[in-house]
Amino acid sequence: MAAVVARCPLIFDDWIKLNDSSTPSPERIPTPQVPADSDRIIRIATRESPLAMWQARYVASRLKEHGVATELVPLVSKGDTDLRPIDGTRQVGLFTKRIQQALVDDEADVAVHSLKDLPTQVDERFSLAAVPVRETVRDSLVSVDGVSLDDLPQGAIVGTGSTRRIAQLRSIRSDLEVLPIRGNVQTRLAKLRGGEFDAIVLAEAGVVRLEMHDLPRVPFSLKQMLPAPGQGALGIEVRSDDEFAFAALSKLDDRPTRLAVIAERTVLAELHGGCLAPIAALGTIEQTPDSETTELSLTAVVLSPDGSRRLQEQARCRVDLNTATAEVASAESLGGRVAEALRSDGAGELIAAAR
Repeated sequence: MAAVVARCPLIFDDWIKLNDSSTPSPERIPTPQVPADSDRIIRIATRESPLAMWQARYVASRLKEHGVATELVPLVSKGDTDLRPIDGTRQVGLFTKRIQQALVDDEADVAVHSLKDLPTQVDERFSLAAVPVRETVRDSLVSVDGVSLDDLPQGAIVGTGSTRRIAQLRSIRSDLEVLPIRGNVQTRLAKLRGGEFDAIVLAEAGVVRLEMHDLPRVPFSLKQMLPAPGQGALGIEVRSDDEFAFAALSKLDDRPTRLAVIAERTVLAELHGGCLAPIAALGTIEQTPDSETTELSLTAVVLSPDGSRRLQEQARCRVDLNTATAEVASAESLGGRVAEALRSDGAGELIAAAR
């Protein structure tokens, strides 16, 4: 891989000193309307990590643009306190259940999630009111020197807890020793700085949102590492019976992003993958060469845990961004077709091997 290193004039220690700080259907389609209760303050539940707080503040700032007052409700999720490697008995909703419970208990009106953490099982108590414009979907290799994957020494120790990332790393460099790493971005960087790892893998979206522009890193190409379903996107939930909150948040919804992540998450749901399965998917909205038609393209991959086997399927469908319900059905159908193709290829066997 050609090393396309992000801007990194600072050495790693200098950067740390400057930056250290303690199934998706059925879909309800947002139809923005001016909320009647304009004096109501929207309470936004969020995890306490710096990245989660950034995401909540982003939502608050967007709501402020529409004249909606907000306050933040920081909470601690089980995933923030239990830093053991994630296993199959503890994976579902590890980062989302506490935030959702705040809605149930009327501690908050809105829950802000990293969409890739939100389980695909439908919970009728909540509505996904908005999926804002997506940040970059790529992963990045972070190291002290900003080296590429090709330049890591033989047997280098790379930190990531994601089976998707592990499998794709091993498919490229089977010699690497990949070890689990947990904690927020700052915690992971401290472990890298402390010499526990030669490199770690981080979602580029988090790096960008935290404005870590000078962090020494090399983004992976999408051929090297396809993202998790929903990666780089936010999922904003409200109680299903809260019309005011739904109307207010729906103004933040981005239809191209929503359709893309619906297709991705449908693959995950149909394959019964969950957080532990080495499944990657990416939906993109594209214009046809004649610019008269818009298409939703979906690529999905299932890998064996050791990366030695890789199944990939791709499909596309036409969509009309000016309609709503019909296009959600098209995105779900596209995800279902790709999932079925992967299942026919033998994806079930690879997913079972990862459990």
